[in-house]
Amino acid sequence: MISTEQLQELSAIGGTVIGPDGQKIGKFGQIFLDDRSGQPEWATVRTGLFGLSESFVPLSQATVAGDTLSVPYDKQTVKDAPNIDPEGQLTPEQEQELYHYYSLSYHEADQAAVQPGVPDTDARAEYSREDVRGPGAGAPRSSAVRSEEQPQVGTEGVETGKVRLRKHVVTRDAATTVPLSHGEARHEREPITDSAAAGTSGELAGDEQKAALDEERPAAKKAVDPVERVSLEEEAITEEERREAQLRMEQAQAEGWEGGRQTR
Repeated sequence: MISTEQLQELSAIGGTVIGPDGQKIGKFGQIFLDDRSGQPEWATVRTGLFGLSESFVPLSQATVAGDTLSVPYDKQTVKDAPNIDPEGQLTPEQEQELYHYYSLSYHEADQAAVQPGVPDTDARAEYSREDVRGPGAGAPRSSAVRSEEQPQVGTEGVETGKVRLRKHVVTRDAATTVPLSHGEARHEREPITDSAAAGTSGELAGDEQKAALDEERPAAKKAVDPVERVSLEEEAITEEERREAQLRMEQAQAEGWEGGRQTR
């Protein structure tokens, strides 16, 4: 059984009533509760060109899915239902007429309403109209959801370019001072005092002595040493930019017909 809360939510979102073939029958109208059980038993469907006509449809086999009420009757069957004023209460006579039209067993429904200790003469409960916004809300018969556009301004990241970090080699002149040493020959004379070290031949003779001279020469080598780390960082700069937009909104006005003349 569909609950009253489901039907209230269906009306709040502007529910639609469809038939077994998925064809739209009309907009959801009012619900009628059993005065004895408090359960929703009947609903009205607004049909016609401007939804000014309301037809009754039983809820015993109806289902609700999202913003749609599905009933096992096609559009023409619902439109041809007995013409009953949806204002006020649904009397037992009117209810019996609707049960007969929809080929439902009025006797079984009557027995279901019987409660222990209640005389059969008062077993059939009347059905009262329930405002879809809840009991006692005093809402109008018809309602519509009005919408309007609201500005929604945000930001999005857009790639504007690419930055590449590239390393290349350049040559520079470098000068440094290196101390160098070298060997030079010099004479040193030392008198001989020991007669044993002197020549014994008493003769003069030539002689030659050799000595190696060394010197240092600059030797340049190059070594590669890491000196610093270079990286790329993006810095966010905030600027204000104005955006303007035209917004649309819906407006509602009531229209009707009186004596073949359109009124507003």
